Amino acid sequence: MVFRCMACVCVNVCLNTGVHLSVRPVEGTDLQLKRNCGGLGTSENEFQRLSGENSKHKQQQQSAETSQRKRKQQEPPQTPMEKYKMKYLWVTNLCSQTWCEQQMVYEFELPEFIEPEKSEAMNTGSSIHLARELEVHDLVSVATKSREDSWAVKFINVLSMIPVLQSGGRIREFPVFGELDGVLLVGVIDELSYSPKGELELRELKTRRSPTMPTSAQKRSNQFQVSLYKLLFDSMVSGSLQPDTFIHHLHLNPEQALGPDVKEHASKMGLIASNFKDMLELTCLNLTYSDLPMIDGLKIEYCYQENNSLLGCEVVCFKSELVLEQLTFHMAFWKGLRETQGVDIEEAWKCRKCTFSNICEWRTRDLDFAKGKRPK
Repeated sequence: MVFRCMACVCVNVCLNTGVHLSVRPVEGTDLQLKRNCGGLGTSENEFQRLSGENSKHKQQQQSAETSQRKRKQQEPPQTPMEKYKMKYLWVTNLCSQTWCEQQMVYEFELPEFIEPEKSEAMNTGSSIHLARELEVHDLVSVATKSREDSWAVKFINVLSMIPVLQSGGRIREFPVFGELDGVLLVGVIDELSYSPKGELELRELKTRRSPTMPTSAQKRSNQFQVSLYKLLFDSMVSGSLQPDTFIHHLHLNPEQALGPDVKEHASKMGLIASNFKDMLELTCLNLTYSDLPMIDGLKIEYCYQENNSLLGCEVVCFKSELVLEQLTFHMAFWKGLRETQGVDIEEAWKCRKCTFSNICEWRTRDLDFAKGKRPK
């Protein structure tokens, strides 16, 4: 049984329509001038005094604005994670960088440009994944009232799947998370099961809109994805996952009381937890002392969306050094250590199907370079 969050967070939104502003004269300015209109000399003196004060006020305002500009110039520029208000990354974010980092940035900044066909294909793929998930367990909706509740539900799912793996069973949609290269990374493994030899295998399902196997470039992105899943899972079962990691990256309140629905479902599993800290520590301890093996095999299955037929299966060879090198390169972008990079000129064919090709700055620079022009 896997639990799904059903958000019940109450947000107070104030919508002001037809607001009328009441403007009142300030005592001692225009009103004072009217009172002194009987004496010309007095009003001129008063006018000069007010003009001087107004000039002084403008100087102070200009000085404050100048100081503010200087402070902004001295402040370090925002990293992409800060710019997009991201406390953690999904594994799929890094996989998008493998395909085209510039395209990924445009999808963050211009989501309204994403083609309906792409969204439809993603929805179809999600439906196929859900159907497979329902083959091994039921789904239960759990009302959540805080961010701590939402993460607690993820932990409950992990804790419910550990005994299944310990008994040699098969699980689907296993949440993985951990700190890699100083950034919290989150993902969901499609399937974990044991081979006839007793080795723990990871299977990733990829659906295709066409009845063909993907290009080598797309395969590289998928291979990187399952390799990151292995890194995260292995660190979780080896005791590397620490409670402070979540508190630090997610800015969660460890003393936050769990919502009634979350506590109820936890108690049904024999879990006693009154607050987020209890659930977090239970998860870390259970993973550390679970005696679960690390992942031995990585496989990617490709199926045709139209009839769900199998197109092929690929066995991925995990290369630790290559994966970590690629991870460091991608993380450098999110940390603000380098600028956005698009595809190499050899992979410019990707631009033909890109929604953002007409506005892509990286593509324009590459075309100018190819034509012998100086990039703008």
